[in-house]
Amino acid sequence: MNFPLITDPYFYAVAIPAVLLMGISKSGFGAGFGSLAVPLLALAVTVPQAAAIMMPILLLMDVMGLATFRKHFDRELIRFLVPLGLLGTVVGTLSFKLLDARLVAGIVGVFTLLFLAQRLLFPPRPDSPHPPKWLGAILTVASGFTSFVAHAGGPPVSAYVVPMRLPPLVFTATMAAFFFVVNLSKWVPYAWLGLLDLRNMATSLALLPIAPIGVLVGVKLAHRIQPLVFYRLIYTGMFLTGTKLVWDGFFR
Repeated sequence: MNFPLITDPYFYAVAIPAVLLMGISKSGFGAGFGSLAVPLLALAVTVPQAAAIMMPILLLMDVMGLATFRKHFDRELIRFLVPLGLLGTVVGTLSFKLLDARLVAGIVGVFTLLFLAQRLLFPPRPDSPHPPKWLGAILTVASGFTSFVAHAGGPPVSAYVVPMRLPPLVFTATMAAFFFVVNLSKWVPYAWLGLLDLRNMATSLALLPIAPIGVLVGVKLAHRIQPLVFYRLIYTGMFLTGTKLVWDGFFR
């Protein structure tokens, strides 16, 4: 069969780094860098098409990340996060054709930068309380929603989980388990919305061999990195993500 995949070299110039960043995010730094993948791809294709192309790649990465970190995730936190994340994907499904994806990206970027500014200007003390559950519920629903429309669910849920100061392996494993369920739930709605066409899927298959490279790099880093450096990298990723999403949402 002659698959009609994208052949534009410029697309692959941005797609390969995007897939690598997503792989590193999935296995080592789930809070920030992965949310740059769709904005990068959107330099060459539309946001909905970029999100569709990433679907099979995300499935492979999620399976690898879950298999690697399955013994480390916080089960109680997962039981709280998953139903709320799934509610967010339902909201995303029902509103997908009504909302401008760039506006959604811009709003996510603004809140990401506001959260980061709050963390840097008013750093938490060791005895600071965890964020309240009502705030966590709102942020997790927002994470499911932004994950559905642009695979940018990392920053909202991280705004709730990062202040808990989980050990790097527990943080990474919990994010891997959460997004495995959320991303798996998006397949039927994406097909219903007509996003999983042959051209997008063929292009995704062409990029699929890149995915394990990013995942393996992230796995090695997550096992070896010190917590202080880990969270500094998370904040760096969130800054880059927030800046890129704000630019795409309000200035492009």
